Amino acid sequence: MMLATIGNSIFNPEFAKRFSEIGFPIYLIFPLKTANTLGLIAIWSNKSQVLKEWAYSGFSFLLLLAFLAELNAPVPDYISPPLALLLIITSYIFWKKKYITVA
Repeated sequence: MMLATIGNSIFNPEFAKRFSEIGFPIYLIFPLKTANTLGLIAIWSNKSQVLKEWAYSGFSFLLLLAFLAELNAPVPDYISPPLALLLIITSYIFWKKKYITVA
């Protein structure tokens, strides 16, 4: 889901319009895209457990705030942010379950 967001911000010109429609400045797209990319690298590389924890928490806060922003949007999207949050929580639970049983 985060990879789709990164691709959407790069290739979809409507993304910036939607971003400003919600009430955020467009110049935040590049730092968010960079943070998302670094978070995905931290999760997929599995080099540092601390970085992986921070990436998961960063994604959780991002998606929670995205849901809250969608609640105040002129045309809210009630599905995508909670679905992404559910997926990131599920991924985190399965990672912790695997990490605890292996360690």
